[in-house]
Amino acid sequence: MSPANTALPAIPLRERVVVLALVLLLHAGLVFAWMMQPALPKLVLNELSVSIAMQTAEVAKPQALPQPAIQAQSRTKHAEKPIQKQAVQQIADAEAPSLPVAIAQPMADSPAISSAPVTDTEPDYKARYLNNPRPAYPMAARRMGWQGRVILNVEVLAEGACGEVSVLHSSGHEVLDNAAMNTVKSWRFVPAKRAGRIVTQWFKVPIVFSLEDNAV
Repeated sequence: MSPANTALPAIPLRERVVVLALVLLLHAGLVFAWMMQPALPKLVLNELSVSIAMQTAEVAKPQALPQPAIQAQSRTKHAEKPIQKQAVQQIADAEAPSLPVAIAQPMADSPAISSAPVTDTEPDYKARYLNNPRPAYPMAARRMGWQGRVILNVEVLAEGACGEVSVLHSSGHEVLDNAAMNTVKSWRFVPAKRAGRIVTQWFKVPIVFSLEDNAV
C-alpha cells in the first residue's frame, strides 16, 4: 500500500468548529467552577498571640516535684515531740501536789501610750510677740516716687535669729533693697521644725514698698 493511500480522510470544517466550541465550553465551565469555590481564609500572624504562646510554654515547663516523703517524715517527727512532752507533763502534774495558782490581773492605772503626730513647721516672722518693725521707707525713694516688691532669701537660725540675708528678687531700686535687708537683719523669727526638732532653714521674706499704704 502506498503512503498516499494511507492518509486520513479530511475532517469537514463544520465538525472542526463544533469540536472547538465544545472544548471552549469545557474550559469555560472548569474556570467558572474554580472561581465559584469559596476563598480560603488568609493566615494572619499575630505577634501578641505568639508572645503569649511563648510565655505559656515557659510557664508550662516541668518543675521539680516536691519530696512528699521527706516532708511527711519531718512533720511526723515534729508531731511526735509535742506528744511526748505533753505526756511527760501530764505525769508530772499528776504526781505534783496541787498548789494555788495566782492569776495576774491587768493594771488598771497604767496610762495608755499615745503618740501625737509630729508636724513640720516653717519659720515665722509675723508672730505678735516678736515685735518686728517695718522697714523704713527711704526719703529719697519717696521723693522720686519709687515703689516695688523685694523678696529676700533669709537664713533663720535655730535660736530664732537672722543669719545671712540676700536679695532673691530685686524691687528694681537698690535703695529699697538695702532698706529691706537692713531691717530684716534685726528681726526675730520662730525657727522651723523638722520631725519635732528645731532646725536652721532658709526662708523667703517678701517686702512691699508702696507709697499708698507702706505695707510689709
